[in-house]
Amino acid sequence: MQEIAIIRMGDDDDNGGDTSVITKTKPKTKRPPLYKVMLLNDDYTPMEFVVHVLERFFGMDHAQAFEIMLTVHKRGLAVVGVFSHEIAETKVTQVMDLARQHQHPLQCTMEKE
Repeated sequence: MQEIAIIRMGDDDDNGGDTSVITKTKPKTKRPPLYKVMLLNDDYTPMEFVVHVLERFFGMDHAQAFEIMLTVHKRGLAVVGVFSHEIAETKVTQVMDLARQHQHPLQCTMEKE
């Protein structure tokens, strides 16, 4: 988007004044790309642990977390949130760290939306 300003040089009464045009280009700000955070199903992580992860790190209530956990279980994976790169990366790390601490093989990944 350009902003145009017209500047007249000389007296207002003088018809022979110079006219200059100055243009300023405003940079367009781009929104940062978003990333999907996904949980992957495995046959060993308890369903209650997955529900706990969804409540703790993704701010879901128990009913939402239970529904998403069932989706992960039935379909093999589910998108649990969409975030900026830094937030998505942090969430993946938090989930993976907690899963390791509890010796669960739960996998959490992210990919560009």
